[in-house]
Amino acid sequence: MNAHVEPGASGTPLTLRIVQIVLFTFLAYLVIGMQLAVLPPFVHDDLGFGAVLAGLVISAQYVATLLSRGFAGRTSDTAGPKRAALIGLTACAASGLLMSIAALLRGTPVASVGVMLVARLALGMGESCVATGCIMWGIGSVGAQHTAKVISWNGIATYGALAVGAPLGVVLAGALGFASIGVASLALMAGGLLLAWRRPAVRGEAGERMPMHHVFGRVAPYGMGLALGSVGFGVIATFITLYYASQGWAGAAPTLSVFGVCFVGVRLVLGWTIAHFGGYRTALVSLLVECAGLIVLATAGHAAVAMLGAALSGIGFSLIFPALGVVAVERVSASNRGAALAAYSVFIDVALGITGPLGGWIASGGRYGPMFVVAAALSLAAALLTAGLYVVYGRRP
Repeated sequence: MNAHVEPGASGTPLTLRIVQIVLFTFLAYLVIGMQLAVLPPFVHDDLGFGAVLAGLVISAQYVATLLSRGFAGRTSDTAGPKRAALIGLTACAASGLLMSIAALLRGTPVASVGVMLVARLALGMGESCVATGCIMWGIGSVGAQHTAKVISWNGIATYGALAVGAPLGVVLAGALGFASIGVASLALMAGGLLLAWRRPAVRGEAGERMPMHHVFGRVAPYGMGLALGSVGFGVIATFITLYYASQGWAGAAPTLSVFGVCFVGVRLVLGWTIAHFGGYRTALVSLLVECAGLIVLATAGHAAVAMLGAALSGIGFSLIFPALGVVAVERVSASNRGAALAAYSVFIDVALGITGPLGGWIASGGRYGPMFVVAAALSLAAALLTAGLYVVYGRRP
């Protein structure tokens, strides 16, 4: 078999060809989900450190992801997306090994946390390389005309893995101890590396490589729209439990599940709308639906109404990343699209990173409604920005 498969050369159905690549995203985020569920109690309860250090251990991954986005994108463009994905899977495997060592060092808490921080940094770098590499690998495998579908399926793999990984991590740690998380992570990544190594590579695009700051400038308006539209997701994920508690309602966890089901369902059922109506229009409608959902959440007088608001928010948020992502990568040449995707992704990293403290400050008086109103206003601002971009760029033949 030719190691370089041209789009359309395989008889394998399109969706299956995409899934065969985003499987590696699923495996990497399964590891991330497992660690997220058990790290804070291990640092706080087993090692005896405070909540601040527990939070620092979690945040280290996001810092590494943010800082390595440029490397991931440029590696995809120059060495090929398969190489970027393999580097990412290897970094995730190293994280699993280091996590096991950290568990063995629990008798020396400072050393354990030190190793754990290195493990989290490795996982963050692995995340950015796998996510960017798999999207570009998928696009190279099925053709640029299916960019939206590849990004959508990669997102399904991401959020699906996080949903499965969290309870799996709790079960593993409870039954076999914290060290089992590292062992399981290492085993999953070893299997992923073996499968990825056997998958055919795709040709890198020849052409001039733009400086990263030029690429960043090209995608920045779309990234800003993504960032503004992501705040709603951030405040729901972070504060919905506290919001329900402040209102004396039960059912915060089912509400998060409804949000997730709506998010995945829309990507599965309506992902085709991006190719049919275009990224600008799809993003504009999505942002307005998200805005409406956040307003419903802010003004809800009953838990069932709040759940409806979360559902609308999930429906709206679902297609924002792939819809704006499609038009963002079109702003650069094919030889720079890995870098463009990486630069674009930075905006959601930053948005979700500041949402927690910003939302907490707005809701510091115990009133969470204004926080959702602010998030709705930011979604509306993103919709106006998207409409402006459509007027400037979207009508060009």
